[in-house]
Amino acid sequence: MSLAAPYDALFSGVIGKEYDFLKLICPAAPEMSRRVGVKLAELASQQSRPMWVLELGGGTGITTLSILLADERLTLLSVDNEPTMQRQAQQSLQQWVEDGRLSFSGDDALTALQALPADSVDVIASAYTVHNFAAAYRRQVISEMFRVLKPGGHFVNGDRYALDDIVAHTRATQHEIAAYFKVLTAMQRLDVLEHWILHLFNDESENHIMREAVAIQQMAEAGFTRIELHSRLEVNALLTAVKPLSL
Repeated sequence: MSLAAPYDALFSGVIGKEYDFLKLICPAAPEMSRRVGVKLAELASQQSRPMWVLELGGGTGITTLSILLADERLTLLSVDNEPTMQRQAQQSLQQWVEDGRLSFSGDDALTALQALPADSVDVIASAYTVHNFAAAYRRQVISEMFRVLKPGGHFVNGDRYALDDIVAHTRATQHEIAAYFKVLTAMQRLDVLEHWILHLFNDESENHIMREAVAIQQMAEAGFTRIELHSRLEVNALLTAVKPLSL
């Protein structure tokens, strides 16, 4: 997979159209989106001014809505280069657009970040996006995130952070796959099952898997501090990090 197309194009097909199945086969996913919103509410409560949030990989709007509900002073730019998914978010969140709190970009994450000035964003938030990036592209995205965040700005990401213990990670992934089969075979949606299994192979591939220790190291090398993993649910966790006030 090249840097020209460093994302998983499966989201433009069956998965993108039927993304709501993820709530059923992987309950940790909507829970992580909810926890991203909880963290944004906590950060907003510590500020006396409005905050501008950049969301990477808005998808169908699950995490987008969680962020918008976190605090009425938050203004959000949601970035996603898969039209199949972004159209669903645009339809369901139109009122927020009309209220001036939400806008959309169809760029990929790196292009969207590169278009922003340095030290311009209060919070970068995401859920289940960064793990889809090829490793080299992910490093570029992390570097650009650090550049565009204001000093003291936060990165909040609910995502697949692979366990460093490979045996434990394999068992957790097997448990996840079993849930896919249980739910989707009962619903007779083998087409959706096939695409999610193919997508999971992509997640677990050597050039995509986002191993916990490596992910934390990459954030630190980019300059982030106070890097923490919270709320782990098997292979899923919430990562937070901060751009220091002074470099």
